[in-house]
Amino acid sequence: MTAEEFIKKLVELMDTDADLNLSTRLADVEDWDSLSMVSFFSFCDSKLGRRLAPEQIKSAQTVEDLFNLAK
Repeated sequence: MTAEEFIKKLVELMDTDADLNLSTRLADVEDWDSLSMVSFFSFCDSKLGRRLAPEQIKSAQTVEDLFNLAK
């Protein structure tokens, strides 16, 4: 999955209109909330086969951090 594909999926998971890029700070995105975290967790597990600990997702600071977790 390319960074562009990942960002499109993340926008969909977050149900946001925010203009995201890899350097976007998650704290600056109003729609990055607990529901978005659960959606991301589920996406990584079911679609990418990646089992992440909730702490890994909570510690992510940027979209790039999430992208790296998803790889």
